Amino acid sequence: MRIGMALNYAGGFKETVAELADYEKAGLDIVFVAEAYSFDAVSQMGYIAARTERLQIASGILPIYSRTPALLAMTAAGLDYVSDGRFVLGLGASGPQVIEGFHGVPYTAPLGRTREVIEICRKVWRRERLTHQGRYYTLPLPPEQGTGLGKPLKLINHPVRQDIPIVVAAIGPKNVELAAELAQGWEPIFYLPEKAAGVWGPSLAAGKGRRDPALGELDVIAQAPLAIGDDVEAILELGRPMAALYIGGMGAKGRNFYNDLARRYGYEEVAERVQDLYLEGRKDEAAALIPRDLLEKTSLVGSEGFVRDRIAALKESGVTTLNVAPIAHGHAERVRLIERIKELAA
Repeated sequence: MRIGMALNYAGGFKETVAELADYEKAGLDIVFVAEAYSFDAVSQMGYIAARTERLQIASGILPIYSRTPALLAMTAAGLDYVSDGRFVLGLGASGPQVIEGFHGVPYTAPLGRTREVIEICRKVWRRERLTHQGRYYTLPLPPEQGTGLGKPLKLINHPVRQDIPIVVAAIGPKNVELAAELAQGWEPIFYLPEKAAGVWGPSLAAGKGRRDPALGELDVIAQAPLAIGDDVEAILELGRPMAALYIGGMGAKGRNFYNDLARRYGYEEVAERVQDLYLEGRKDEAAALIPRDLLEKTSLVGSEGFVRDRIAALKESGVTTLNVAPIAHGHAERVRLIERIKELAA
């Protein structure tokens, strides 16, 4: 089981990257850099590549709408080059609030677009002359849609790898099915191992049934806050505002993918109430309603015995990469957490 860590995109990035060498020595395998409506992830991943030696570097995630498919492919190839083959392309659809609100692009056909983006990226990395006749992307652009001067081109540079790993962030049934079919990895959010098979099992099975064996086994990446000790229970409470933001505020009524997931987990009434309160601006009340059971079972926060049991449950459910957020007083303690979780997961 690999150990990963997500970097905070809200600030202090240079300081965080300065500490990455210590995490790398402690056994960290992969670092994920998010891109929301924040600083772009690409410049920051290039910075990480220059400051690390062994660590894999993943976008977690690049939205499919804010760059053309060819630019996503070029970017991945460039990051793979500057990192000497350590890049992982994490892709996702984000959501309509960000895509239409911040980027001004229609949030249409996320499933079909993701499929075509993956196909186009792999053509670019193989240095094929780029042609694509899809429902959502046509390359070169047809004459009636432009000047008629577009030509099929191939990437000038020779990529370090033609098979840069692709991870798809997905929680909806069809998106998860697509990830299991086409990607090297799948990254859900709020992963609850005891309920994963019931919620996602059919989708994973359907996707794997069409999976190219050359892709290898699907890397399942689960996220979890991490704190180990007999006095860390209060740290669980830190997860309430974030859970309330996603379940209650990341989308409109009837169009919130995280709220849908909470309902599929069996928290229908709570999910509805959390959303109502959050959208009314009563965020603290919404956070107070997040079930402690959900916080506990999607975390690695507790005694060493508890954490050991949760790792076993995650492994049994199929998780192969733990993407943790170490929580402790000071950098040295966070490094020790990475060392310990690496040992416990071995």
